[in-house]
Amino acid sequence: MSELSVPAAAGRAAESAAPVGSMRDAYAGKLLPKMLVETFRRNEEAFSTRRIARGGPVRPLPYAARQVTDLPISANGQVYDLADYLGRNRIGGLLILKRREVVFEYYDLGLAPTTPWVSMSMAKSMATTLVGAAIKDGCIGGVDDDLSTYLTELRGSAYEGVSIRHLMQMTSGVKWDDTHTDPTSERRHMLELQTAQRPGAILDYMKGLPRVAEPGALWNYSTGETHVVGALVKAATGKWLADYLSEKVWSHAGMEADASWWLESPGGLEVAGSGVSAVLRDYVRFALFAMEGAVVDGESILPPGWMAEATLPREAGGEPLNYGYMWWPVPSADGSFADGAFSARGIFGQYLYINPAKDLIIGVLSSRPKPKASEAILDNDFFNAAAEALA
Repeated sequence: MSELSVPAAAGRAAESAAPVGSMRDAYAGKLLPKMLVETFRRNEEAFSTRRIARGGPVRPLPYAARQVTDLPISANGQVYDLADYLGRNRIGGLLILKRREVVFEYYDLGLAPTTPWVSMSMAKSMATTLVGAAIKDGCIGGVDDDLSTYLTELRGSAYEGVSIRHLMQMTSGVKWDDTHTDPTSERRHMLELQTAQRPGAILDYMKGLPRVAEPGALWNYSTGETHVVGALVKAATGKWLADYLSEKVWSHAGMEADASWWLESPGGLEVAGSGVSAVLRDYVRFALFAMEGAVVDGESILPPGWMAEATLPREAGGEPLNYGYMWWPVPSADGSFADGAFSARGIFGQYLYINPAKDLIIGVLSSRPKPKASEAILDNDFFNAAAEALA
């Protein structure tokens, strides 16, 4: 049975360090560095959460005989080093796995191997993985099914006629502005609804949004769409996302610690687009699970070819789109997708980079001053530098 926690800040809103208020300021890009770190470290106090239970033996992450001490990073027309990336990008945790062995592990900003850290939008990639699991389990017919088949409350809204595929690709055509720093954006309004902790409020909001394009014609990044993904998984399986993630992944992938997921209200639906909190090593184990085909007891929990399909670059409205089922394909330095590399990513610099061809996984946890575009060195440049240096 699920274990819930209710935010301590709910009864202490006036406390100067209350994470619920700090989270609002963080999204606005207004928190000073020390408070931002504290807010991320204490993120489970900001909102109600549900436990993602681990289980079974812990999967070892053995250290390689040779450890990385430095590597050149070509970016912005310059060559940087590892110290530049760690310092300038405000990295709190970095773990590099080559051929399933740790070649570099580093913590800063008060983090330790046992410190849970919020993943922000990396949760989106976990949520769509659960859609694949629900299809494999027979709870959902397929990605081309109409959303309203499972979420009847969406009938008559802009989401009627939108397929599950369109939803996961964020090509529904429904209006959305995901600008975190704009207090008038739909993303910030969603944060206010999450802060209010009222059951069903976010889905009610999504139902009222207008359509601005035909499904499939326009890509529009929308954290709100992922909340609909969460509602879909719950409606189809009858299970909370945290419980289903535990059942399908967290209890089988050798995790060393329980994780948690933000809720829209006490005992309510997970905020599927953000708010999974876990330790860095377990994020990397999730990446391993994805790279190895999501296999449990010799059989994948996903339909055949799911991860390849979920991570492919595609088109929307005739335009190239480097976005899959809420995973990001990552081109190599020459623009090629030959390695099949992909990533899960979250604001403020949270990343899982997975390169199957190079047998390389990189986990990054950061505390950057603005939600987006505040890194000094592009993370994809670092990932490509590591892929080349560790070939």
